Amino acid sequence: MLANVLTGLDKNKLRRVLLIFFIALALPTALLIHQSSKQLKWQAFHQYQNRAVELVGRIDSQISKLIADEALRPFTDYSFLNVAGDPSANFLQRSPLSNYPITSEIAGLIGYFQVDANGQLQTPLLPKQGEKAGDYGISPEELKQRFALQEQIKMILLDNHLVDNTPQEERDQDSYQKLDKTYQGQAAFDKLDDKVRAKKLNKNKSLAQVEELELSSPYPAKMVKQEQFFGELSEQKSQQAMRKMRVEKNALPQTMAKESAADVGIDQVSANKDIRINTFESIIDPFEFNQLASGHFVLFRKVWLNDQRYIQGVLIESAAFLDQTINQPFQHTDVATISHLLVVYQDNVLNAFSQQAANNYSSNRQGLKGELLYQTRLSAPLGDLQLLFSVTQLPIGAGGNMIIWLAVILSILLCVGFYWMYRLGLGQIKLVNQQQDFVSSVSHELKTPLTSIRMYGELLKEGWATEDKKQVYYNYIFDESERLSRLINNVLQLARMTRNEQQSDPKQVTVAELMDIVQSKISSQVERAGFTLNMTGKVDGTLIIDSDWFSQIIINLVDNALKFSTNADKKQIELHCQKVKDHVQFSVRDYGMGIDKKQMQQIFKLFYRSEDELTRETVGTGIGLALVQQMTLAMKGKVTVVNQAIGTEFSVIFPLLMK
Repeated sequence: MLANVLTGLDKNKLRRVLLIFFIALALPTALLIHQSSKQLKWQAFHQYQNRAVELVGRIDSQISKLIADEALRPFTDYSFLNVAGDPSANFLQRSPLSNYPITSEIAGLIGYFQVDANGQLQTPLLPKQGEKAGDYGISPEELKQRFALQEQIKMILLDNHLVDNTPQEERDQDSYQKLDKTYQGQAAFDKLDDKVRAKKLNKNKSLAQVEELELSSPYPAKMVKQEQFFGELSEQKSQQAMRKMRVEKNALPQTMAKESAADVGIDQVSANKDIRINTFESIIDPFEFNQLASGHFVLFRKVWLNDQRYIQGVLIESAAFLDQTINQPFQHTDVATISHLLVVYQDNVLNAFSQQAANNYSSNRQGLKGELLYQTRLSAPLGDLQLLFSVTQLPIGAGGNMIIWLAVILSILLCVGFYWMYRLGLGQIKLVNQQQDFVSSVSHELKTPLTSIRMYGELLKEGWATEDKKQVYYNYIFDESERLSRLINNVLQLARMTRNEQQSDPKQVTVAELMDIVQSKISSQVERAGFTLNMTGKVDGTLIIDSDWFSQIIINLVDNALKFSTNADKKQIELHCQKVKDHVQFSVRDYGMGIDKKQMQQIFKLFYRSEDELTRETVGTGIGLALVQQMTLAMKGKVTVVNQAIGTEFSVIFPLLMK
């Protein structure tokens, strides 16, 4: 059946068949590996996404706590002095915000400020005008530093039109009253929420616009679900902790005595009859958060007192604030190893954090692109501040490594299997062709001697042969029958060895006995072929060998030598025996045309013939030398072939029986 299938195949057809088979296996295997890899990536993506959600939750909780603590500060803390204890005791102390250097848990805090209804600035750093700082233990050097800080705060607010620096005498003029104060003083705080204005002011200071990032969302459904969950949590926090207006009672000194109170201490002033304490009620709005055109963050609240509004707040250096509150927690998580963290305010990218510190995002916006891992807003009042996690690379993980190794192993197996099947197919095609040639050769080899025997037999039977020709015809019949016997013996021997039905029967035989046996069997064969037999060498020793197999080996070697030296100038066959160390070497040499070096290892293969079947001139089936090698190896021997200066020499070597 296999022979019928392979008969019509050649190399090209075999390649096509195997290629189709290879593709049929490779495509589903590649699809399976791709789907497995995709599933692992999906799992890794959502694993890191959950970690990003957890990280944002911690960041948001920390910022919310800081703002909640600031929201609890009373109105009076933004003044240099406030009343301690019972207001009737007229006991004053310095505000906790008047300390210098300023200490705060808010990273990047520059200072606290208050803007009154006229747009005038006041800070808790300095006492009111007319009061001596030295009375409160403030040295001249420290006073300069406090004044410099207050001026820094004032200049930032002035640059952003959040205070009015017009002198009082100019305020009373009619021209001042007619000025448009829409974007100056307290009115400017009301316009900070103007998204169009803020976007225009902050665009030049941002790294990029969100719409320019080209962030892809590979798993949007999962991200929306998490976004909704975290948004609901943030909204609950906002409603419970941040967005409630509150009313509080306050007490502040109206005037102070001219006498010094330095002997009381630097942080408090003793009771004095000239100090008047006013008690009042104020309404305090929740904090609001914005970024100024200068890039600073401002956290401020609106306070109503006696039908007048005050703005109280904090100026924050944005870079320091984002680094400590967002970047540092981010860098301590494994999310930082696989993503960039983009801080976005009103669609403007303020900063991009990553462990790859060398990336210059401001000059290379391509670094901001990637897959969107997670995106959310912080709780109010930082609702306009968004955190975007952009994936740079996802770690493969143990499962990913297994998939890669599996893909490599399967690829190697497929390629090796394809090559092995191709080589096997070629070998089988070649074997089928050789078997067909063998059948053809055997048919020819059988028919030729039978035809000769029948022809000469008929001549003898009919009496057509003269007396002097009869002996010639008898010799022809004998030679052809010997040739036919050798052919049949080889075919039967091959069949038995192929089916493992016959094993050698080794016995102790002397070398001299073996030489006598083969001489008797090949001498007439050589002589009738017109050659001379030259036997040389003498070895004393014993071999454990099957003498019948040995005889068939030598007969096949001699027959092969005769066939390939028919046209040789020197018609001689040499059989030589010699001892080589603890082995005996039997050599059969002819003086024919020799063997091509490329065919040295091929001639012992079954059905191999060195000549083309259509043009060959020598007879034979291609099994003689294959049987020689198989039988020699079965008796623990070795067969070799070498080209001599003229002709070829085959050798079989067997170990001597050690005494």
